[in-house]
Amino acid sequence: MDKEQFEHLIEEALAGLPKEFKRHLENITVMVEPEASRETVCSTGGGPFSTLLGLYHGVPFKDRGPYYGNIPPDVIVIYQNPIEKICRTNEEIKEKVREVVLHEIGHYFGLSEEELRDIQSPKHSHKK
Repeated sequence: MDKEQFEHLIEEALAGLPKEFKRHLENITVMVEPEASRETVCSTGGGPFSTLLGLYHGVPFKDRGPYYGNIPPDVIVIYQNPIEKICRTNEEIKEKVREVVLHEIGHYFGLSEEELRDIQSPKHSHKK
C-alpha cells in the first residue's frame, strides 16, 4: 500500500471518532513513518524482537492544566511497515490502523497500557 492510501486510512479512523472525543483533540499531529528505530522501540521498553505499531509523544490531555500552552504539538506516529507485515489483506490493514490510532488516542487522553488492554479485551468488544 502506498503512503497516501495508508494516510487516508488514518484520516478515516480519526474521522470515525465520536464527537465528544474529537472536540478535545487539540495541539496534536498524526503522522506516518515506515517503522520505529531500534532506539525508539527500546525506549518504550521493547526488547530486541519487539514490534512497535504506533507511538504517542506528548502531554496527556488529563495532565494539561492552565500552564499548558505555547508548546509544540503532541505527536502520534503510526508505523506503516510493521502493520502491513502482520496483516494479510487491505481490510485487515484498515482494521489494524483503526485499532492502533484508537490505542494512541487513548494515550493522548491519559489511559495507560493496562487500561487500554482492558478496554480492548474481548469482553468489551462489540463484534459478534
